[in-house]
Amino acid sequence: MSHALLIAVLMNNGGSVELPRGAFDADALGAVDGSWHSVEMKPDPVSGSIRLSVRPGSTVPGGGLLVITDE
Repeated sequence: MSHALLIAVLMNNGGSVELPRGAFDADALGAVDGSWHSVEMKPDPVSGSIRLSVRPGSTVPGGGLLVITDE
């Protein structure tokens, strides 16, 4: 899923995004590998868009993955 998320973000921004120097520093990521954070994907039922947000990483088994379907 992380590769698809990256491709979606890049394609929606013209194929590339420039990150500032230090974007991958441990202080910016919350840890050396970013493991203290998760990405929330929240659909907007009105516009059909999806909001991507950084959230604290989950401590539950399975990473706290919640799949929302239309069913």
